[in-house]
Amino acid sequence: MLSFFKDYKYFGIVFMILSVIIVAIIFNILNVEKPLPIYQPAMVNSELVDSSLVDVRKYHKIADFSLTNQNGEIITQNNYKNKIYVADFFFTTCQTICPIMTDHMYVIQKELKNDQDVMLLSHTVTPEIDSVAQLKKYALKKGVNDSKWNLVTGDKKQIYDLARKSYLAVKDQGNGDAYDMIHTENFMLIDKKRQIRGFYDGTNPDEINRLIEDIKTLKKEYQ
Repeated sequence: MLSFFKDYKYFGIVFMILSVIIVAIIFNILNVEKPLPIYQPAMVNSELVDSSLVDVRKYHKIADFSLTNQNGEIITQNNYKNKIYVADFFFTTCQTICPIMTDHMYVIQKELKNDQDVMLLSHTVTPEIDSVAQLKKYALKKGVNDSKWNLVTGDKKQIYDLARKSYLAVKDQGNGDAYDMIHTENFMLIDKKRQIRGFYDGTNPDEINRLIEDIKTLKKEYQ
């Protein structure tokens, strides 16, 4: 009996080592960080999506745009080329969720102030009120870093189309004016290919923390 165990001593040691390695490999596979989803219109609440896109299931990207920021500068998709960015919709005279959302955008700005790969983009839904001067006043009040965060205004139809057809972020309801819209609390995470990679409640601190962590996850795709 003793000789039997002696004969299989080395086999047992090798078997144990292999078992440990296999368990470690399985553990690592199960804990691999999953990539963020790529959101398509068909995956989003239909209230936030233009009727022409509700069945789209692939190839969705943010459309080209040309808007004016708080400094009177023309901002286009080229300002965000090869950048990860967080987008939202707001208006400066909003007294409900907008101040909270803007404060949380500031938190993101502060957290990622030295990260050159990440920018912010806030679109007004009331361009008839939010002139360049109004946006500049608001930007100064809220501590906006001009090199990282653009508050933009412009043609209302273009903003409406971006909100409903690109960012999937506003409801097609309001006071009946042309291209009227009700913005949501959503922040959208956009990748370097202009794809939506996440939606977050911009009024919820826990969601802001999740967004910041998701930005870190997204950055790993480009390493």
